[in-house]
Amino acid sequence: MTHLEIVNKLLIRLRERTVGTVLETTYSSLLSYLVNDAKELVESTWNWSALRNTLSATTTEDIFAYELNGTQNSLTVLDVLNDTDNFFMEYRTAHEFNKLFLATTPEKGSPRFYSFNGVSSDGDTTVDVYPIPNGAYDLRFNIVQRNQELVGDSDKLTIPNRPVEMLAYAMAIEERGEDGGVSSSSAFNKAQQVLSDAVALDAAKHPEETEWYSV
Repeated sequence: MTHLEIVNKLLIRLRERTVGTVLETTYSSLLSYLVNDAKELVESTWNWSALRNTLSATTTEDIFAYELNGTQNSLTVLDVLNDTDNFFMEYRTAHEFNKLFLATTPEKGSPRFYSFNGVSSDGDTTVDVYPIPNGAYDLRFNIVQRNQELVGDSDKLTIPNRPVEMLAYAMAIEERGEDGGVSSSSAFNKAQQVLSDAVALDAAKHPEETEWYSV
């Protein structure tokens, strides 16, 4: 569903006339902000299937820092694979990496560990790997990559649209006070139920991520 379609659905719910572009009126512009606020909240609720992606990086000899292009510092890592040598890499803390690089002579070889280290000048997440690569290794980062704000009329929402729509509607009612007798608390309760149902449906694709085991 596009940005404009969501805003127009909200306008219909709020008994307002629809628009030809998101920024056509002051009110449609406000709804656009609420849609993006709702989108951010919904995206952060669960590791949605629609947001899962694999980013690749090929190492260069003696270079240990790499930029994950397009992530804009808004990702969750599921796992990292050294695809050249066929093993999963392990996360290490910044403190552990400092010990590896500063307290000893850094090892060179096939990368086994990774650690995040700030963002690039254009806002993308950067990652360090260890040992320092001694050649070209293909690394695969399986991630949940959250989308940027919806700006243009044709920008598309990739996560389930109904939770976003219902949550934005609740926010709009809260801003108004009420809508045709519907209180904001009632609208938020309905939005939460819709969101819970959407998460349960998507989680069925990844049941291993909702199972807990005692140790």
